[in-house]
Parts: sequence; C-alpha cells; structure tokens
Amino acid sequence: MVVLRKDDHIWIESPSGSEFDVPIGAVVKISDSGRFLLEDDEGKEHWITARNMSTVRPMHPASIQGVEDMIRLGDLNEAGMVRNLLIRYKEHKIYTYTGSILVAVNPYQVLPLYTMEQIRLYCNKRIGELPPHVFAIADNCYFNMKRNKRDQCCVISGESGAGKTESTKLILQFLAAISGQHSWIEQQILEANPILEAFGNAKTIRNDNSSRFGKYIDIHFNQNGVIEGARIEQFLLEKSRVCRQAPDERNYHIFYCMLMGMNLEQKKMLNLGTAAEYSYLTMGECTSCEGRNDAKEYAHIRSAMKILMFSDSEHWDISKLLAAILHLGNVEFEAAVYDNLDCSAVLDSAHFSIATKLLEVDSGELHNSLTNHSIIIRGESVSMPLSVAQAAGVRDAFVKGTDATMLNKINSHHSRSKIYIPPRSVHDTVFGISHFAGVVYYQSKGFLEKNRDMLSSDIMHLVHSSKNKFLRQIFQVDAAMNVLSFGRGSIKQLGVDPTLKGSDTTKRLSTLGGQFKQSLEQLMKILGNCQPYFIRCLKPNDYKKPLLFDRELCIRQLRYSGMMETIRIRKAGYPIRYTFAEFFERYRVLQPVSAREQLKNDATQCCIYICERVIGKDDEWKIGKTKVFLKDYHDTVLEVQRDQVLAEKAILVQKVLRGFKDRKLFLKQRRSAVVIQTAWRGYYCRKNFKMIMLGFERLQALFRSRQLVKQYESARTSVIKFQALCRGYLMRQKTAEQLKAVCVIQAYARGMFARRSFQRMKKEQQLKLKARKLRLEEDKHLLPVTGALKTKKEALRIEKEYPAVHEQEVDAQEQKKGDAVGEKHEMLYDVLSDQEMVDRVFGFLPSFIGGQEGQAPVGFEDLETKTQTYKLNEVDLDMIPMTMELEEEETDDLAEYTFPKFAATYFQGSSTHTHVRRPLRHPLLYHDEKDDILASQAVWNIILQFMGDLPEPAKTTNSKSSSEMTQLYDSLGKRSHLQPFGNNSPDLRDNRKDNKFSKVISSVKLKRNAKVANQLTNEEDMFQEDSAMSERPMSNLEKVHFIIGNAIQRPAIRDEIYCQICKQLTENNNKTSYLRGWILLSLCLGSFPPSDKFVKYLLNFIRDGPHLYTTYCAERLRRTYVNGARTDPPGWLELQATKSKKPISLSVTLMNGNSITVPADSASTAKEICQLVADKMKLKDIFGFSLYIALYDKVWSLGSGRDHIMDAISQCEQSERKKGGHERYTPWRLYFRKEIFTPWHNSKEDPVSTELIYHQIIRGIRFGEYRCEKEEDLVEIGAKYCYVQFGESIQNELVLSILQECIPAKLLKSKSQEKWVSLITYAHAKAPYTQDRLSPQSVKEQLVDFARFQWPLLFSRFFEVTKFSGPSLPKNYFIVAINWKGICFLDGSEKILLDLSFPEITGIHTSRAVKTFGQSCTITTLRAEEFVLTSVHSVVIAELVVMFLEGLKKRSQYAVAMQENKQREDPTILAFKMGDLLILSQDRGRDEEHGWVHAQNERTHKSGAVSLEAIYVIPSVTKPSSQILSLLIMSPEQRRLASLNSRTEETEEEEAKVKPYTLEEFSYEHFRYSVNSGWQLLWLCTGLFPPSKSLLKHAQKFIETRHKETLASDCRRRIQRVMRSGCRKWGPHSVEVEAIQKNITKISHKVYFPNDTEQVFEVGTNTKVRTLVQTIACKLELNSWEGFSLFVKIADKVISQNEADYFFDSLRQVTDWTRKNRPSKEGMGMDGLVLCVELSQGCAICVKLLEGANFIDMHIQSSPHLLELLSAVPVTVNYQVYFMRKLWLNVTPGKDLKADCIFHYHQELPKYLRGYHKCSKEEAVQLAGLIFRVQFKTDMQQATIPKMLRELVPDNMIRTISPEEWKRSIISAFNKHEQKTEDEAKVAFLKLLYRWPTFGSAFFEVKQTSEPNFPDIVLIAINKQGVSLIHPKTKEILTVYPFNKISNWSSGSTYFHMTIGNLVRGSRILCETSLGYKMDDLLTSYVQLLMNTINNQKHPRLPD
Repeated sequence: MVVLRKDDHIWIESPSGSEFDVPIGAVVKISDSGRFLLEDDEGKEHWITARNMSTVRPMHPASIQGVEDMIRLGDLNEAGMVRNLLIRYKEHKIYTYTGSILVAVNPYQVLPLYTMEQIRLYCNKRIGELPPHVFAIADNCYFNMKRNKRDQCCVISGESGAGKTESTKLILQFLAAISGQHSWIEQQILEANPILEAFGNAKTIRNDNSSRFGKYIDIHFNQNGVIEGARIEQFLLEKSRVCRQAPDERNYHIFYCMLMGMNLEQKKMLNLGTAAEYSYLTMGECTSCEGRNDAKEYAHIRSAMKILMFSDSEHWDISKLLAAILHLGNVEFEAAVYDNLDCSAVLDSAHFSIATKLLEVDSGELHNSLTNHSIIIRGESVSMPLSVAQAAGVRDAFVKGTDATMLNKINSHHSRSKIYIPPRSVHDTVFGISHFAGVVYYQSKGFLEKNRDMLSSDIMHLVHSSKNKFLRQIFQVDAAMNVLSFGRGSIKQLGVDPTLKGSDTTKRLSTLGGQFKQSLEQLMKILGNCQPYFIRCLKPNDYKKPLLFDRELCIRQLRYSGMMETIRIRKAGYPIRYTFAEFFERYRVLQPVSAREQLKNDATQCCIYICERVIGKDDEWKIGKTKVFLKDYHDTVLEVQRDQVLAEKAILVQKVLRGFKDRKLFLKQRRSAVVIQTAWRGYYCRKNFKMIMLGFERLQALFRSRQLVKQYESARTSVIKFQALCRGYLMRQKTAEQLKAVCVIQAYARGMFARRSFQRMKKEQQLKLKARKLRLEEDKHLLPVTGALKTKKEALRIEKEYPAVHEQEVDAQEQKKGDAVGEKHEMLYDVLSDQEMVDRVFGFLPSFIGGQEGQAPVGFEDLETKTQTYKLNEVDLDMIPMTMELEEEETDDLAEYTFPKFAATYFQGSSTHTHVRRPLRHPLLYHDEKDDILASQAVWNIILQFMGDLPEPAKTTNSKSSSEMTQLYDSLGKRSHLQPFGNNSPDLRDNRKDNKFSKVISSVKLKRNAKVANQLTNEEDMFQEDSAMSERPMSNLEKVHFIIGNAIQRPAIRDEIYCQICKQLTENNNKTSYLRGWILLSLCLGSFPPSDKFVKYLLNFIRDGPHLYTTYCAERLRRTYVNGARTDPPGWLELQATKSKKPISLSVTLMNGNSITVPADSASTAKEICQLVADKMKLKDIFGFSLYIALYDKVWSLGSGRDHIMDAISQCEQSERKKGGHERYTPWRLYFRKEIFTPWHNSKEDPVSTELIYHQIIRGIRFGEYRCEKEEDLVEIGAKYCYVQFGESIQNELVLSILQECIPAKLLKSKSQEKWVSLITYAHAKAPYTQDRLSPQSVKEQLVDFARFQWPLLFSRFFEVTKFSGPSLPKNYFIVAINWKGICFLDGSEKILLDLSFPEITGIHTSRAVKTFGQSCTITTLRAEEFVLTSVHSVVIAELVVMFLEGLKKRSQYAVAMQENKQREDPTILAFKMGDLLILSQDRGRDEEHGWVHAQNERTHKSGAVSLEAIYVIPSVTKPSSQILSLLIMSPEQRRLASLNSRTEETEEEEAKVKPYTLEEFSYEHFRYSVNSGWQLLWLCTGLFPPSKSLLKHAQKFIETRHKETLASDCRRRIQRVMRSGCRKWGPHSVEVEAIQKNITKISHKVYFPNDTEQVFEVGTNTKVRTLVQTIACKLELNSWEGFSLFVKIADKVISQNEADYFFDSLRQVTDWTRKNRPSKEGMGMDGLVLCVELSQGCAICVKLLEGANFIDMHIQSSPHLLELLSAVPVTVNYQVYFMRKLWLNVTPGKDLKADCIFHYHQELPKYLRGYHKCSKEEAVQLAGLIFRVQFKTDMQQATIPKMLRELVPDNMIRTISPEEWKRSIISAFNKHEQKTEDEAKVAFLKLLYRWPTFGSAFFEVKQTSEPNFPDIVLIAINKQGVSLIHPKTKEILTVYPFNKISNWSSGSTYFHMTIGNLVRGSRILCETSLGYKMDDLLTSYVQLLMNTINNQKHPRLPD
C-alpha cells in the first residue's frame, strides 16, 4: 500500500480509457485523515481515499524535476517522457536528449536561444556538456566529420508544424557561422531555403509553414572544414495543392507573396490583381496567414534569388509562369454536343487570352489541348473531345480512371495480413494499413492515374511549341532516367521521353510509387554510409499557441515516431560500434605499452583489455566477432579518458623535451662556469700572490722603519744632550749680555734722570726771575690806581701763582702729548669691535642687499622697472637655517684633538704650534711637490703681513708686480669659468630688445667644462722667498684673495694654510693681530674645507677661540665641509657679512617681475637658494627651475645643483675689476627661471609653477628667445595673452596697449598695429577657450604645454663633453642636450649629430676617478652602443638621466616580455610570449613590493599578474614603437649587429679566409652560383621563411663564416627575425626584389595622406601592417593610432589592408588579385612564387619558394640573372598606399589637431560635397565659408565663387538658389571666419559636421529589394552608431541597425547581405552594389572592435 505524505509526487491513472491516455503526474497538497488532495500536472485537483488508492503509484525521484537526457528517467515510459517534456516546456526548455537523439518541442514563440553568443557557446562541445540544443547536434556532426573524416547526416522528422523546417535552417545557420568567415557560398546555401519554402511550403490547418515535399541537403566541406558548396534535392512534391486545397488551407506561399509584394507596374504587366480573384487561391477560403507578411517575404525571396545568381530575366520568366497558372485556374468550360459526343469549349474570358500571352503559345492550340485528347492507335493519332469535367482535369494536369482491379488485387494478396484492413464491402473503395504508429486509411479511387504522374501528350506538344524559352527549358527531360548523385549515393529522378506520345506508348514509365521506392532505397543507402544523428520534432498543440501543452497530442506523436521503441533499443542495444582495428587505433593510448607488448599487439585482446580497464568488467559492453559494441555513455567515458591520457602524454613529452633542453643548457653553463672558475681562480691566486708580496714588502718596510726609529732615537738622545749643553752655554752667555745691557741701561737712565732734574731746576729759577719781573711791572701799573699797599699785595700774589699756572699749562701740553701717544698705543694693542676692525682692514663696505644696485642687465630692464619685493610676512633672517636636510656634525669628544698635539705629530723640523713673527724656512707640513712648498712659504709671508706680524714691503717699480694678482685671478677663473647665457653684438644697446636671445642654443644655456690650470703661471718665480709678490705692497683684499686662491688652486696645501693661521693665533698677545687672524680664519672656513685628518683638530681649536667667533666659525666650517670647496675667493658681499656675522641677503628676481630676498652664506649652493625661493613662493613643482646670474649683456645658468652662488658673484666682481671698475659696484642680478621639463610634466599640478613659466614664455617670445615658425602660432599666443589679461571680452584699445608685451619688435614692425590687433581679436573671439569661458589659469596651462612641445631644445640642460670612445660621430667635441624627450648630441652650429629617446637608453654610469681628461660617464643604448663621454659635469649628467629613466619607469604603463610565460592552471597568471607588449596597471605600487604587477597582453587582450623578473618596463609614457620593442627582445649580440647594419659608413677590416663549414661539399655537388646574385637571393629567402631544423645550424654557420659579405650579417638577423615572427604567406614583392638588386637592405615606401601630402617610411620584410600604422601615427604625432588603417589604391578600387598581415604580403595579395584580371605575357606568372625558366644559354633554374616551405632547391648550371627575372616577371601594377582613418570611434574634433587637419577634414569634405549628409541652407552657407577660408586666406578670390560652387556646396543643394545668392551668403560667412587660421577653419568645419548623426560615416549607394517600405535606391551609412539606411533624396535616416543587432552578413561580387535580429525570425537586407567587399570589411572591423570592448568588460582586470 502506498503511503502518501504532503508534497509527495505520484502517478494517477487516467480514468477516461482512451487509446492515448497514460498516467499523469501529481503532487499531494493535503494529507488528512485518510483523504488526500492531489493536484496533477495540468492543475486539476483530485480527492482520493484509501478505497481508490490502487490508482496511485509513487513517482521515481528522477522524474520529479525533469532530466536533460530521458534515458536517465527512472519512469522510462510514455507517462514519464511526456511529463519530462512538459516540465521542461514550461521552463522554456524546448530541447531534450534521448541518448544522442534530440527531441525538439515547437515553442510557437521566439526564444533567445539562437544568437551568435549561443553559437560560440556550443562550438566544439560534446553532447551533454551543455544543455540540450539543436546547435549541439550540429556541432557534433561538424566536428565528428572533421575528426573521423567520415560523412555525417542528421535526420529531422516530425508532424507538420512540429518545426522541422526551422530546425533545418538553424543547423544551416550554425554550420555557416562556425565553418567560414562571411563567405558568399555560405550565404547562398542559407538563402536557398527561402526559395524552397516559397515554392514548396504552404499553410495547412496544422502548420503555417508546412513543407509539402521531402528535402535532402548535401553540404560539402574542404579539408579545413570550410563550406565549399552544397546541393539540395527534393522529392514527392504535393503537386495537387496547386489546383486544390482543403478548407482553411492555402496554396503555395509564392502565389500570395507575389501578389502582395509586386509593385503596381509589375502586376499591371502580368494583369494580376488580388488573391481573392483567383480560384486556385480561394478553394480553402483562406488567403492570409497570421504572423506572415507576404509582401516582406516576397522581398526576401527576391533577395535570395539574387544571392543565388538568378538573373532578372529568369525571375521575370518565373513570375510569368506563376501568373499564367493563376489565369488558367480562372478559365471556365461550357458543355457542348458534337457528333453525338459530349464536348466542351472554353468560355471567352480575359484570363484565357492573358494566359496565352504569358505562355507565348497559340490560343487555338491551347484551346484544342484543353478540350481534346489525342491517342495513338496503330501508329495513327486520333483526337477525342473531352467533356467539361475532363477538360477541367486536363487543365489541372490529372486524369481520372478506375481502380477496382487494383483494389481486388490488393485484397487477394494481403487479405490474410495482420496489418492490412480490407474494405468493409464490395462497393467500398477505402482500405487501411496498420502502421506501428497507428491505422491509416487510403482512398483507392484515382490511384492508378495519380500514380502515373504524366501530362497529356497534347499539353506536352503545346509546351514545346511555345516561344517562351524558359518554359521549354523546364520541360526538357532526357529520354533515359536522370540520375542525380549526391553524397556517397544518388537519388534517381525519372523523366519523360519527349518522343513518347502520352499514355499510349508501349514503353512503361516509372510511376510515382516506383520513384518513391527507388528514392527511399537510395536514401537509406546513403544514410547507411554516414554517421546518423536524429532530431524528433514535436508540436505541443494544434492551435499554434505558446505554453499550451496537449498531453494526448504529444503522446500520440511520441508513439507514432517510435520514440519508446527507440529508447528501449538504445537502452538495450549498442548504438556505438567499432571494428577492432578502429577501436584499437583510436584508444590504444589507454593501454600501457607493457600490456600491449604482452598481448603481442593483438587488436582483439587489446580492445578487451582497454574496455575492462576503462569501462569496467561488469558494465554493459560486448565483444563481437569483428566489432566492439558500446553504449552511448561508454563512448563519452572513452573519449574523456583518451583526452586526459593525451594531455598527460603531451605534458610528459613537453617535460622530457624541456628537461633535455634544460640539461643541455645546464651542461653548457656548467662548462662555461668551469672555464670562468678556472680563469677566476687563476686571477684570484695571482691577486693573492701580489698581496702576499706586498705584505712582505710592507713587513720589510716596517722592519727597516723600526731600525731607523731606533737609530733616530739614539741620535735624538745624543742631540738632546748636545742641545742642552749648547742651550746652557747660550743662556749663560745671553744672561751675561743681558746683565751688561742692564748696566748700560741703568747708566743711561741715571744720566737721563740727572739731566731732567737739572733742567727742571733751571726752569724753576727762570720762572722765579720771570715772576719777579712781572711783579715789578704790575707795581708800576697798579701803584697809581690802588695804592702802594694793595699794589704790593697783588704783585706778590701774581709772583706766587705764576709758576703754578705755568706748570699747569705745561702739564696740559704734556697730557695732550701723552693722550696722543696713548691713543696710538691703544690702536695697536687694545681690543676693537669686529665691525671697526673689518672696516679698518677692508675699508668701507656698502650696506645693501646683493643684486639690487647698479645698471640692469641687457634684456632684463623691464623686470628692473617693475620689480617689487615679493610681499611676504616678515621673516628674521637669523632664524632661517642655512642648510636643508644636512646632517648635524657629530658631537664627539674633541678634547683629545688639540692643535699642539697635531703640531707635535705632523709639523716638520723644529716648528712649534705657537705664534712667531719671522718667515719660515720650510712649510709646517710635509709636501711632495716643490710648487706646493714654494706656495706654502709665500702664503705664510702674506698671512704674517695680513695679521701685522710682518712689516709691509716698500713700494717697488717692478713692472711684473702689477700683474701678478691678475695672473692669480686668471688662474682661478680658468678653474670654473662662467660661460655666457647670451652674447650680444656691439650694437646691442641700440637693438638689444630685438637681439637679446638671437644667438644659438649652445651659447644660451651651456655649462662649459672647467679647464683646470694645473699650476699658476711662472710659479717658481712667483713663490721664491724674495719674489716680487711678497715684496710689493698689497691691499688686505688682495692678500685674502692670494691666500684663499692658493688654497682653492692647491688642495694639498689647505691644511698647511689652516695650520699657519692656527699657529699665529696660538699664544698671540698682540690683540690686533689676534683679531685679524680670526677674521682671516673665518673667511677661509667659508671658502675651503680642511682634510679629514685635520678637521677635528680645527673644530677643537675653533671651540676654544673667542666667544664671538666660536659659533660663527664652527657653522661656516660645517657648511663648507658639507657643500664642498669654493672655486673662487670671497667677494665684497661676503666681506660685508663678517661685520654682523649674519647671513647674506640676496635679491632673486622672478620672471613675473617680483623679487624675493633670501639669506645666503659663503657655502650656499644654487640648490639651496632655489629651495628657499620655492618655499617662499609655495612652489611645489620645483624641478627644472634654476638660478641665472646676469651682468651687463651676459647671462649665466647656475642650475639648481651644487654650484656655489658666491663663486658666480665673485666671478662677476672679477669681471668688473678687469674692466677697470671696482668690485663693490658690480651690477649683477639673480633670476629664477624654468630650465628643463620632466617627461611627465603636468601643468595642472602646480599653478605657481605654471604662472612663472607662463611669464617666462611671454618674455621669451617678446625678446626673441622663443620664436614661432608660423604666424598663426604667434597670433594664437597673443590671443591667449589677451584672454589672460582682459578675459573673454576685449577691445581694440586694450589689445593695442599690450602688443609690445607679446609680439617681438621686429615682427611688430612687419605689419601695421591695426592688422595685429585685428588678427589677435579674431583669434581671441573664435578660440575654444573663449567660447567655453575657460579660466585664465587653464589658458596659461595650454600655453606652457605648447611651449614644452614646440621648443624642447630651448628647455634643455646643456653640457660640453668630449667623446672618449664609442661609435663614430662627425665630431668628438660636442654638446649634450638633455630634455624631456631624451638626449641629443649637437655640434657648435646646432646640427644634430645623434638623437636618443629615453626608451633607447639602457643605462648610464660614471667613473668618479679623476683622470687627466676629467670624469667620464658611459651611456649604453638599445643598439648595444657605448658612448664614453668626459666632462666635469659627468655626475650631473648621469644623475639627471637616471632620474628621468627611473621616473619614466615608475610612471610607464608599457613593458615588454623578456621571456615566455605559457598558460598555467592559475587563471590569475597572465600568459605571454617573448616580445609581447604588456600594458601595466596604473596603480601597481602594492604589487611591485612583492615582485608582481598586474598587466594586460596587447596581443591577446587578456589580463593577469606578471612577475617583474620576466618583463622590462619601458621608460616611456607613450606607447613605444615597434622598432624599440624589437630591439628590446634582442640579445646584446643581435643589437650590436643591428647597430652595425644601421651605419652607412663603416670601414671593413680584412679578415683571414675561413674555410666554409659543411655546405661547401654540398654547394660543389649541387649548384654553382654568382656570388652577388646568390647572396641577394639568400637575403630574400631569409626574410620569407627559416630553414628546416636540420639545416638551420649549418645555414647559420655558413653565414657566420662569411663576414666579408655585406649581406651576411643581415641574412643572419633576418633568419632570427623570421623564426621569431613567423613565415611570410606570399613570395617577395617586386619592391623587395628591386631594392635588393640595388643592394638596398632598408626599403623605404611612400605613403600618401588625404591632404595630398606624402612621406617615406622604412618598411622591412617582416614589418606588419599594424606596426607600420603605429609608426606612421607616432611620426605624425597623432594622439592615437587606433582607428587608422592602410589602404591600397589600384585604379578605381581602394582596398583596406589587414592589420595582422605582413605589409608586403598584404600588398602582394592585392596587386596579384589585380594582375589576375589583366592579360599577362605567355609563360610568365607569379603564383606562390614558382618559376621554371630556361635561359638563352640553356641553363635551367627551378626555384621553389612555396608558402610554408622550409627549404630552397636550386639547380643552376651557369651564371643566371635570376633577380632580374624575378623583377621582370610580374605585370606592372600602379598602386598607391594611403594612410587614412577607417573607424571613427572616439573622434572629437579639436581633440587631435593634427588628425583633424591631415585626415578628418580631407576625408569628410568629399562626402559632404557629394550630398550624403542632411544639411540645411544655413549650415551649408557656414560650411562653405569655412571651406573657402581653408582654400583662400582672403576674399580676393570671391569672383570665382560661382564657378567653384561644386567645391563649396553639396551637389544636391547647388540649384536651390542662384549662384549670386550663394556668392553673397558665402562671402558673408567667410568674413565671419576671416580671422581663423587654416587649421582653425578645418576644425570648425568638423565641429559643425560632428553634430550630425552621419558624421564619420562611410556611404554606399545601393539598390535594395528586401524592404518594400523603403525606396529601391538607398544610401547605407556605416559609422560608430551602426548601419543606417538613408533616403537618397530627403537624406532622412530611415532606420538604424546597431551592431549588436546584426547577427550575420556576407558579401559577393555584386551584392551585400545582412541579417538583423534573431537567426530564426530576423529580417534580411540585400543590397546590390559592387562595393560589398568594402561594406563587409568595414562592418567586420567595427564589430570586432565592439566584441573586444565587450570581452574586456566581461573580463576586467584583477584588483591590485
């Protein structure tokens, strides 16, 4: 008993008891108390109880959800099958497998199952891998045919309306799609179907498109699986449907389509009306069919007939016959009696006469043949009249007769048969046959006549008498049977002998039954020779409704089709059968070799072994006598196992081969390693031996030194003792002398005191006498006045006071003298302030900011007049650090590094560390050079003089003395001499604004080498102790310059000078000398550093110095030690800084007129000053900005590196001094300018930087530094300047006011100012930035970018270098210019010697060892070239190039694969080949840390992770050229050879003759040749194909041993290149042959452009079209090469070249195709390239250069002129190669100016003038004005406008108005665009066209018949939108077909066909055109590009 639960699935028995009732599936909805509610598959509900539980049985789990293969059903019965189909049908799964049989249920709706994506999905898939589909069956048929080389067949069966026809069409569509590439033959096969359906299909009650005939389609494929042809056979056509149709059925489609599709004119010619007017079309009372558009179908039929090459006359003849049939159907008969016989006559009607005319027969004969019947009796023809019914039968081509005898005979023979059902009675004429699918009843009435299938002899005679050739032709049949062969069998068709007279002939003709039997037998025979596939089509209902499933109908179809029997047979039987030999041959890989040998390769036993091992012993497979019997799934298991084993074996073979290769490589490397080890060990031992010998020598030296030390110590002890005795003696002697001197001094002192006392006493006495005398005189005067008493008292007082007063006066005088002496003493010995001391030492120093006083330099006066200090917040200069990112001095304990210790250790002789006041007999330190010794002594004397420790020498009149300081300055100047930024002519002051920057680039920004003088002039004379230098008076500044200048000139005496100064500062009690010494030390510390040995001692000495100098001097020492020594002594500005010990203030002028004050000191470098300026300006992008110093008419570049600013200022002061001026008044200036750009410069990143560069450019243009080649560029710059100054609205007065600011003076004078104002105003008004209202900053950015691209050399850094070694150049001394593009070598006249881009530079390194020729840097290139250049700036050059290379690599998105990486199991790893270009991810920082980066392979368009070790990142921000890529993947040797080949001048060295390798004997035996021609031929061959593997090694050796041959190295490279890139497909082109005949290995080909220009490009043998396109685009500086293509123009044809082909292959293919259509000389041909020629001398040549060949066979018996023959064979074909845009994707006018002006304008103009676009009159006028502006700059040619209207106005619009009106309108429009340049006018023209939907279209004028709603002649436009159909007159777009809606297309010689939408219900467009190949190619290119884009979107890059 079945236990039911809720949601259980069960089967319910059907209660109806019908023949086709089977159990139905149901599900339990309610299970409650013994009652169950069931819902069946049709949605009906059933209640059952326990009593009727017997009607229920459980459902197998496999049947619940449905299965794809019904063999896997658990309920394998009709109910299970129907339910499975029902479940899948509801899910829109109309296909189901039954083993390999496909069951297809008609959905009666269009499902998305037949797209091109589905075709690609099912391609190359086995049955069962994907869901069931008709494409899977078609795919297995196709690939089994290719795999097994056996014919395949697919039998499609089913009831009418089940979908057999649609399935057939889908299979054909699939085969056409996967086997070919839009070929015309495939389209013809597909288009045969609409014709067959039109003439053989009709509407029935069961099917709207029922096939009324049998059809066999035989498709032929070639060896490559491409369709070559097809043949379609039909049989058993239902002819009676033409005359009779059942109710609700129609006649054949062609009649209704013709009546609905023909136009009125055609129908009038055939006298046709509507379908309702003809009896043949109205018998079924149905003239229309729902869902069918007869008019549209007629257009498709017409299209199909044209594709199948039906001519128009043939089509018209067919239409006439069809019309005649319709008219005959309307012919009526009337009864008549003649000679007592029933007769008939044709009623008079128009239809009869029309039919007569259409059939082109005599009306009487037609009337007679219809109303009479002729028979032959005893050789005589007798005519019998026919009744009305008989006449109608003759008209309908059927004869009535009796069939009783036939029925009786059937009854007598088959009455006992079980399958025969006899008639019910004697009078019943119906019998039946019980088929396996059911009982079928047949009407025997009329059987015999129908079976005869013959026409009346009268009708046949009438046909043959017709004048209609087509009618006679279709009724011509052979007397014998016509056998049509197809496949591997044939189907026989029976014809009628025209000599036979109807049914009265004695010969028996084949009946319909016989024909059917023979055809069926032949068909079965053919199918027996093929591997069959079956498709069973079912219709789910009789109402043609979707989603309606009639179970009973489907069961009946399954039963009648024998599906159950088939399932049982396939499940129980063995459908897969192999012979033992076939099975063993295919599956022997599944058997181990050992087992095979054990079974002795017996096929039978091996088959058993394989089956048991793979399938299993217990499985259902059998072994027969000759075959192996397998199930369906057995074959699948075997195939899967076979694929796995083959894959494993392939991997094993690869593993072994790779192992062999790697082992071979390892052994080779090991041998090489042994050689290297041997050499290295020898070198290492020799090195160790030398080291040991050096050790012994050092040991000897140490031992000897120890001996000498002992001897020295012994001698020193003795000397000390002797010195003690001597010193004691001398001291005692000195003491005695001092005692004697004291006595003498005492004597003299005592005498002096005595004399002074005597003098005083004498004076006192004299004073007393004077006082008394004075008293007496006073008495005389006072006595009369005061009286005697008072007079006496007053006189006594005066006498008493006079000595005191006199003494006071004397004391005052003495005091005054004493004060004067004291003041003098204080000046010499007392301490003064620093400022007073400096002022006293160096005189008055001006207190101003450097670089702001004096005369302004020439060319910078404008900046001087408007210069204003940059307004910033107040900054204390003392608080600004003088170093940026400098490490602090180590704070080690310096206590042990004392100067006395250093002096005791290193001073020579008896020199001590203390102060002395006498000359030195020898320097303090030891010096090797005599000149250093002399210089040290001379410097010591000058130091003593400076400090006041040695008196100044007296003035002399020596003439040499006045020039010695000049010699020193000259010597210092030669060491680092500034070279001028610009030198001007003598008349510069008058024309300085015009000539400021008129010199060459090399004099503009050049940094010249320092030509160091090794020694001072006449040094031996200068540095003698009594030299004039030390004896003549010198100023203090000259003394400082002398001391520091020698230190700078001679690094070896720097420590000597510091030691001398420190010695004089130690224990120096003279405070003035002491202070002077510290001033000198501070100046030296700012000029040159001490050695590492002395630096700590010096620091310790400074730390113990005066408080005011300790910090100051220590900081100067640290700064100088970090930044290095100066090249010039300090100048006046530095001496000023010593007063306050504060930083020097420098004024730096910016190019915008502002100035900035920055602090500096003696050690400040250009880099530090630039950084300070940048910080104050908040400048982010500082790179490339440099300091410039100007003096009068000269400007020097200081760069932004290590150069000292004070050196430049000092040199300017020296220059002023040489002119006779004073240093303090030197009017130098500092400027901050942009010197160089980075390759990745972005003007938008830093507005401050852009602002400065913008002003620099404007000034440069004004003063002539930057010159515009075109006036348009200058006008555009002026317009931008106006926009920045005044905005979008300007006036003439404003423009006039700024003309002098942006236009050079010379050019400003060339035109009137009004003209300049007009030009600039017009350019300003029409500029895009004005129209778009861009910000002024954006316009400045545009101008900066323009300058960067326009003047790269002017934004370069220049260095003078000398080539030490490397490839030959015209000069060895030249200038290196480094800019954002690369490195350029220039000579003095600016001629470019060599230009290297950064991708071409592989490395640069420097040699820091200073040699006699200076430091060197080595530049290596991709061509394996090495340039060794010497320059004092070698390090700077290397650092700059390395920075650019590393920056480019960091930002580059391009890399080349340096090794191959094959596809791995990990899909995230990108596969690539060596040489592939990889596009790197923009954000790759994270991955690079782990050694991986994400990239996309440009060749495969796949993305994935790539190891950085396997690629080389190309230093370029733009896509590299193919030449760069090819060089990158070469080995160094190959690059070297490439470099050698690229040189045109190369000396050849004589080499010893080398005996040929192994080809010598071969050459003697097989060929003798002319050497020159032979090498030329070999050169051709090596570029076409490589030798075979066996010959490759020998050929390479042969070539290597022929170094003297000029072509040998090139042949070797060509072999390697062709092995890498692949063989050519065609033989050499005539261009290649002609080139090598002239010994030209580099072929240059001319390429034309649409703007009537041309250029020559180098094209190699292995250059591909894509590579050449990229090269051209790069050379033209286009933004992108995508969309461009090469075209070959021959006569009136322009053919696009395939990007993937080699250039010369593609060119030859086109030219050869043209030659085939031209007559050629007899015996001359170029096919492949195969030549067999006999020369006049009787020699024979056979050269075989076939496609894919790997050999050359030659047999030459004399000296041939083969290459001359090769070049003479082809017929001359004149052709031109054009480079044009093909695909107009991402094209926006104005985005790429060069592309617009060269290509877009000139390609769009002809299409516009032909009138293809829809254009209004106003637009035409505007466009005409622009075209006129392009052709003429002024309106002077306006009179010619009426004559040249065709060049200005579209053809279809010229006649719309009069020529004069056109003239007026065009002139008006021209005036609006007059100010535009030619390029601007072109861009404006394109921008107007860009608004139209047809912009960028390729137009084709075609004739179409597919769409009746469209005109016959239409324009087809193909552009980025898709395919547009345009009305030819109104230019309205009728419809647009996007590319994603176009499912198929093809082209023929005169047609182009396109399918829109679904493959089943898609619409078709057929166009008549001779340009179908162009449309096909263009559509393919667009679709391919779209598919690539879609694939990239589906497979995006992996996240980083």
